[in-house]
Amino acid sequence: MNDNLIKVSVVGVGYWGPNIIRNFISNAHTSVDSICDIRSERIDAIRSIYPFLKSTRDYRELVHSSDNDLIAICTPVFTHYEIAREALLAGKHVLLTKPMTSTTEQAEELVNLSEKKGLKIFVDHTFMYHGAVKKMKELLLEGKIGDLYYFDSVRVNLGLFQHDVNVVWDLAPHDISIMYYLLDQYPESVIATGADHFGTKLEDMAYLTVYYPNNLIAHIHVNWLSPVKIRQTLIAGSKRMIVWDDNEPSEKVRIYDKGIEIVPTSDQVYDILIQYRTGDMYCPKIDTREALAVEVEDIVNSIQHGKTPISDGKVGLMIVKILEAAQYSIKHRGKEVKI
Repeated sequence: MNDNLIKVSVVGVGYWGPNIIRNFISNAHTSVDSICDIRSERIDAIRSIYPFLKSTRDYRELVHSSDNDLIAICTPVFTHYEIAREALLAGKHVLLTKPMTSTTEQAEELVNLSEKKGLKIFVDHTFMYHGAVKKMKELLLEGKIGDLYYFDSVRVNLGLFQHDVNVVWDLAPHDISIMYYLLDQYPESVIATGADHFGTKLEDMAYLTVYYPNNLIAHIHVNWLSPVKIRQTLIAGSKRMIVWDDNEPSEKVRIYDKGIEIVPTSDQVYDILIQYRTGDMYCPKIDTREALAVEVEDIVNSIQHGKTPISDGKVGLMIVKILEAAQYSIKHRGKEVKI
């Protein structure tokens, strides 16, 4: 056995936990030692695949075990703070599924505690590791898109309705994390609107507008009530434009050499001439590896070599700040909220 293996315990093996387990077992530098869930049938389902895993229904047994280094928390968001805080106090690194916590205050406390203890917090914003998103990041860093104008994202489908969070907290973390990673700027403010059509007090559709410096604007539409599934992101710059359609089986990312140029006329100083530029479209090759496998590699590099991960506690904190601002704005009919 490799003594340098990062030993992982997974709390919550319902929807996303099995994917976490599979990827940590598949990585050559990590192993999964034990799992926890309050529902015994979920434990039985996992142990039918991985019979060597130890199991418990009490997460505290894993948190206070001496046989693990990292606690992966795949439970509902309202439980994240308590479990993560206890794990950090016990000297364990923590991986949290998105969103990081229910409030900014909770996220800030966890970040401060991890720094005080010299431990790592990782937040499972998986799309930040997606091959298409990494390719778009490369294009932005190389300056091939030019000065950014806008980021526009749509994530809609019919269901799945959640019982504990609204559509913003359920779907928008994906797009907010992509936005934050690609734009790499601190947002100024958020305006959001939404509606609850079934009296649950949980919005089932919402629109978020995020303002950045220099007229850069981001817009996100999330919806549980769409008759079609759409996963599309548009990024426009002064040189080129990007369209990412995650539903496309191939050619997910397309780069368009299209744009607009404003040319002042010689007749009147206030007149302008709009010229349209149309060029080629091409589809770059993207990494097709599973994003979660790439994320596990990032976690390994962070723990073993001290590298800052792409999605750490500070990233998770920022996304919770944006979510909270959006929630407040929705409840106040689109009031602008400073970040």
